[in-house]
Amino acid sequence: MKAVRCAFVVICGLTASCQSPQPQEAEGLNPYEYQLADGEYGVERLPYGESWPDFAIGWQRREELIEATQRSMNYLTKPSSKTFFPVGPSEVITHDLMSRSVARFNEVLHEAKSSEDFLSLLQKDFNVWVARGQSSTGDVFFTGYGTPILDGAKERGGEYQFPLYAAPEDLVKADDGLILGRKTASGQTVPYYTSAELRDNGHLKGLEIVWLKNPYDAYMAHVQGSAVIRYANGDLFEVGYAGNNGHEYNSVGLALVAEGKFKIGDLYLQKLRDYFATNEGEAARVLPKNPRFVFFQGASGGPYGCLGQPVTAMHSVATDKDIFPRAAVVYVEARLPEMDEDNKLVQRPVRFFALDQDRGGAIRSAGRCDIYMGLGDDAMARAGHVQARGRMYYLFLKN
Repeated sequence: MKAVRCAFVVICGLTASCQSPQPQEAEGLNPYEYQLADGEYGVERLPYGESWPDFAIGWQRREELIEATQRSMNYLTKPSSKTFFPVGPSEVITHDLMSRSVARFNEVLHEAKSSEDFLSLLQKDFNVWVARGQSSTGDVFFTGYGTPILDGAKERGGEYQFPLYAAPEDLVKADDGLILGRKTASGQTVPYYTSAELRDNGHLKGLEIVWLKNPYDAYMAHVQGSAVIRYANGDLFEVGYAGNNGHEYNSVGLALVAEGKFKIGDLYLQKLRDYFATNEGEAARVLPKNPRFVFFQGASGGPYGCLGQPVTAMHSVATDKDIFPRAAVVYVEARLPEMDEDNKLVQRPVRFFALDQDRGGAIRSAGRCDIYMGLGDDAMARAGHVQARGRMYYLFLKN
């Protein structure tokens, strides 16, 4: 069975690059958690008189983009995808419009002979919409996620003492994957156990699928929703998202900030790892502050987004799927970390096309987006330093 991966934001208000502009602590990130009123949607038509972004640059990375676009098309051919449409202001974004928009974008990628030709075809066939962003200003806060490679073992022993678990049989889901709770012996559905209750009371005994070296590695797998496990003999085992316990995600990084252990601008992935490695007992104390617990299953060909399709590095994004359209073509303008000639991370302006193919478990806002950065240590290092303000545009066919 394919694993449906849901991204969980590690970085939201929690990691920051020393080269990136830092939000003021007094300001916080609350403006980017702006909640729309009932009936409002995350995108709107580009205001009259506002010029188009320079989409021509997207033609330069079309090979990977074609692959990502095809995955959105694959999703939209499934009958179940129709249950999430129509959406948008006055429900103008129909399933048919979405399907034709993504398919035509794919055709343009194949037809265009140059970046100028690419831009001309887009201008001819598409309307541009814009993410409403922070307080409907269009200002979006971007973070990153990726797939870590973690050392592990098939059996418990030695330094491998921290398991990842399969989903329990009493976990109740709706048809769309929404977690409803736990089914009791009497047939009732009640809230599922918190992460602390699961760890402390042995509810998951016998469901271990792999064992890791330290609790922070296990937590990273939970936060990212997927991982590649590297065994001692060099074999790799991919685990993907199989569900969660239905509780809201709380950032342990922000919990440490609240305790005065870190300043928000000094907190990033490697510092968190070092902190738990050098402060014995802190992992057991702090990690359960996040009540969400993620379950896993063996997977291949992933990681997968919430559309049930693989996500593509730098061409897949995660948003709040209650207010943003699934599978849509997205254009991103932001500053993202890249390695320079001295192998140092620097923030550079980046513009690229992606597909809206994943859901952020910690993203509940019209002003937030999570970018999939890829697999491995370099991708995770970059993901841990993504903290950027920018804009996000959506393309839909005219008429």
